[in-house]
Amino acid sequence: MSRAIIINLVRFVVLVFIQVFLLRNLALYNLPVCYPYILFLLLLPFGIPNILLFSLAFITGLSIDAFYDTPGLHAASCVILAFVRILFINITVSKEGFDNEPEPTLSVMGIRWFLAYTVTLTLVHHFFLFVIESFSLSGLQYTIGRFLASSFFTIILILISGTIFFRRKERK
Repeated sequence: MSRAIIINLVRFVVLVFIQVFLLRNLALYNLPVCYPYILFLLLLPFGIPNILLFSLAFITGLSIDAFYDTPGLHAASCVILAFVRILFINITVSKEGFDNEPEPTLSVMGIRWFLAYTVTLTLVHHFFLFVIESFSLSGLQYTIGRFLASSFFTIILILISGTIFFRRKERK
């Protein structure tokens, strides 16, 4: 097995474990819920084929759905995240000249690009997750509150993990 496959497999298992066993019942006043499992999808290499990306997104969401008893909710949100990831990378990576970089990590891409990438994809994922979950306009304020608070805490956790686990690399 390739080193990248092993790293991503371990990353998947660890993030799903953290999500399911540590963060599942952790919520502040039943409003924000942190979903760091999306970091697995965010950190997949640039060159991954789209069909594999969509398959991994679906499997990741389905894994979370199995533990959260939400049939298809996370799977649908993860597939939408994968679609927006492809669009975001196609728009920004080719423009900024990051074609040689293997993966979108904080240490490789820099704080500005990684922050825009993380914020955009997290907001998209959480928006669709909470809109599909509520599926009505009756609790719109509550849904928007959960969406914003959960997005904030997820982004903060992803940025903290990015600064802790990834060393700074010099770009050529």
